Amino acid sequence: MVPACEHVLSGRPREAWPWIVAVAALFASYAVVRYRAQIAAYRGSVALARQLFRRLGDKVAALPLGWFSDPRRVGELSQLSSRGIVDIMGVPAHLLRPVVASVVTPVVLVLAMFVLEWRLGLVALVGLPLVAVVGRWAGRLVARLDDVQKTTATEAANRVVEFAQAQATLRAAGQTAAGHRRLEEALAEQSAAQRSTTVVAAPALLSTNLVIQLLLVALLATGAQLALGGELATAELVALLVLGVRLVEPLMTAVENAAMVRMAGNAVARYQEILDAPELPGPTSGSSTGEGPAEPSVELRGVTFGYGGEPVLRDVSLVARPGTMTALVGPSGSGKTTVLRLIARFWDVEAGTVSIGGRDVRQLTTEELMRHIALVFQDVYLFDGTIEENIRMSRPEASDEELRGAAELARVTEVVDRLPDGWGTRVGEGGTALSGGERQRISIARALLKDAPIVLLDEATAALDAANDAAVVAALASLRADRTLVVVAHRLPTVRSADRIVVLDGGRVVEEGSHEQLLQRGGRYRAFWEERTRSVGWRLTAPAARE
Repeated sequence: MVPACEHVLSGRPREAWPWIVAVAALFASYAVVRYRAQIAAYRGSVALARQLFRRLGDKVAALPLGWFSDPRRVGELSQLSSRGIVDIMGVPAHLLRPVVASVVTPVVLVLAMFVLEWRLGLVALVGLPLVAVVGRWAGRLVARLDDVQKTTATEAANRVVEFAQAQATLRAAGQTAAGHRRLEEALAEQSAAQRSTTVVAAPALLSTNLVIQLLLVALLATGAQLALGGELATAELVALLVLGVRLVEPLMTAVENAAMVRMAGNAVARYQEILDAPELPGPTSGSSTGEGPAEPSVELRGVTFGYGGEPVLRDVSLVARPGTMTALVGPSGSGKTTVLRLIARFWDVEAGTVSIGGRDVRQLTTEELMRHIALVFQDVYLFDGTIEENIRMSRPEASDEELRGAAELARVTEVVDRLPDGWGTRVGEGGTALSGGERQRISIARALLKDAPIVLLDEATAALDAANDAAVVAALASLRADRTLVVVAHRLPTVRSADRIVVLDGGRVVEEGSHEQLLQRGGRYRAFWEERTRSVGWRLTAPAARE
């Protein structure tokens, strides 16, 4: 640029053409390199996102099931898998080249200024650290505000999902306004966080821009003074002014990108928190053969467990043998569901052992354990697919005959026959297109199709009417020949049909035995049975009309 300007200003424009061609060639080369670099950046960002999603999915699949009992996890995972990973992949896609250029370009320009006029180079060298300090402060401030904003956004997302899922309950209780209030509070906090980000971040970024503009004014003033004093030629002055103006752009870009990089850093930190979440320890070397337990027996021996506070189970011991159904009964909060979750290894026990086929569940891999257990819990979740797809997911390779057989046992065929699309009926997200009883039957069919030797059921017939309850009880009875059934039940037909009944109260086993044995003892079980028997005869009656 300097020789080209010298030739043009001295009246020899033809001699400037070689230099102009050189600039054009450099620009063309730069365009090619930038295009190829940008394509590589996009490909790299897509590959990065693919790896991030894969690692996140692997981690979620390896976390203990108890980790998901915290309802906040849904919002965190939703925010991270959508906006968070997008922020991270934006670094190689959009920010890497500008960030590198915003560092390299000012350094090159300052060196060029020193070559052409050392005093201008000195002004730039003094101003750059000041820009860096102010820009770093602004970036940290914006990143901190962004972290607060993401937290409020996660809470708002949780409240939106909660509000949508709880519509039936809210309307039945006449509490739609109260439900709105919790959602509105979360949205108000999110809005306040966004306003704070705007109010605080804008002055921070403006202060950095002000420092950059002051640096440019200092360069222009110094250059003008040197030119007026005759110490700087006109051509050199023009070139240096171009360099000064060119210095502003990467510095402004650096300030803007620094905040975005720090926001991506916040997303990386949240991502790392999930990766650092403790997993249940796997089996020790040599303890897992890959074949699983030899027989489908279940035993708890001296088990004590709590959810971070008071123990829920205290020194619990019980045995469920192959070919039998063991029913767990007791008042709410006695630890019945916790027993099932420990068998499925949602958590590890604090004391004692949980064994399957004589092997501690802690010495089984997740694949070995889940291959031998089928779970049916009260809270049924169906994926947004067809009825057949939801049943088949437990064993995709099952034949149509096996699927129809499991569906018949769970009385799903009755549901399919009355629906216009039959097996192809879509159940909606979470199974919302079906009734609670229909969802429960599909869940039971899914567990039956899995053909696992151990079946755990937590109030599996709670949403069924009396006729379907009896049908499912009969289906469970037919499974005893080659399976071990452990059920949490309050329905009398289910309890009475059990081979062994374990009564829990206060986290302890207070009684166990068959139905007849426990009735003869006259203890807690007999009181439970009599109370349930009396409640069966309850009915609502209208008061007699007054004459």
